[in-house]
Amino acid sequence: MKTILITGGTGFLGRNLALKLKNEYKVILTGRNNKQNLFASKYTGCQVAPLDICSIESVRDVFVEFKPDIVIHAAATKFVDLSEKYPMECVDVNVLGSQNVARVAVEREIPVVIGISTDKAAPPVRNIYGMSKSVMERIFCAMNGKTKTKFAAVRYGNVAWSTGSVLTIWKKMHEETGVLGTTGPEMRRFFFSVEEAAQLVITAMNSIDLIQGKVLSRHMKAAQMEDILQVWVEEKGGKWEKIDGRPGERNDEFLIGDLELPYTEELTLDGIKHYLISFNDKVANPVSFGLSSANTDRLSREEILTIINNPPIEEK
Repeated sequence: MKTILITGGTGFLGRNLALKLKNEYKVILTGRNNKQNLFASKYTGCQVAPLDICSIESVRDVFVEFKPDIVIHAAATKFVDLSEKYPMECVDVNVLGSQNVARVAVEREIPVVIGISTDKAAPPVRNIYGMSKSVMERIFCAMNGKTKTKFAAVRYGNVAWSTGSVLTIWKKMHEETGVLGTTGPEMRRFFFSVEEAAQLVITAMNSIDLIQGKVLSRHMKAAQMEDILQVWVEEKGGKWEKIDGRPGERNDEFLIGDLELPYTEELTLDGIKHYLISFNDKVANPVSFGLSSANTDRLSREEILTIINNPPIEEK
């Protein structure tokens, strides 16, 4: 049985990936928060190990011990506003930490490394969080082909009900005051279930020979924040109000930026439309327009209801 090691694996995505993968792989979840590590161990039944990607020796110790066949690099500082306020932390974790993972993976001859990225990494980059994840994408893709280690990344939008996401914040606001605060009712965002997010990672793993050295994304729908708020209030009561904005925000997100069009091709994997971005090699049949939360398909009222009515077990 092959071993998969997930950095940041004791977070929301890592735990849900573990549940999907643990019957086929030996899954090792790692993180630097030991309280979270203990919870993840109980929640998934998988082995957990402390790991701080900011320390290359910590990365090396864990890779030497578990000798993973596949590394899924999910560890990150992911909050836009905190990254604007504390840019050094963001760079330490998302850039230097990713370097550490890449360097030790090459050193230990790990066969496959897949980085978890975000729509905020697509051009035009608006904030230091997006910039740091864009650097991670490029580090991994540039490292591919230098050694036997196959590198790739996956890019997607907001994972519904992930830790610290807007849905978890609104749920707490609703329980405490009945008033949901929004910094931008006019903003549009991609929304992705954690099952879809996990499946994209699995698709990347299964297609690594095809996507190595590139970034894999897939078609996904978006919603305007006001539409989600309205459905929430109609279904659960209360009201919503506009509050002060946060640094680094923008009205729309991009999965495929205009600058990436000549380097992006569309392909079908597992019956689903995907996009494969190659930073420096133009493709024969490039996509004709970028994919943004403004021009993609909108979530229907029923789809929004499904999202807001199905928080994960630990969030209920």
